[in-house]
Amino acid sequence: MMFSISSQRFLMSLKLFNCHRDDVQLPNIHGSWFSINSNNYHNRPMKKYYVYVIELDPLVADQRKFRDKNPKYIKGNGCVYVGQSARKPNLRFEQHKEGYKSNKYAKRFGLKLRPDLFEKYNPIPTRKDAEEIEQMLGRELRGRGYGVWYN
Repeated sequence: MMFSISSQRFLMSLKLFNCHRDDVQLPNIHGSWFSINSNNYHNRPMKKYYVYVIELDPLVADQRKFRDKNPKYIKGNGCVYVGQSARKPNLRFEQHKEGYKSNKYAKRFGLKLRPDLFEKYNPIPTRKDAEEIEQMLGRELRGRGYGVWYN
């Protein structure tokens, strides 16, 4: 097998330091180090995703864009924001309120989390599944007369 000169030097350095290829750490472009140990990837816990529902102040229904998305909204049923994230719902709610990657309705009108509407779905194994559940939950709540905003 032919190796380039740089890869030959790399392989020689591995032999000199008596390293196995799986245990090597290399510098990245940011000046820190990353490992090429294949075991690290498999030992990491799987990432989890969450859907969440934030109760919104009913005044959000006075916003034209919100009303346009919810023509069948029944006044008094409540308004909610439905979202999904790799962050746990409590942290994500705080982030919305602080303005970090927040939805304008969740930031301005968000009152509290509604775990009764989302807990049964969490945790979710993949982002794709979380996005699908977010849409499904948003449509379901809208069908029940809630004013709903989701992406």
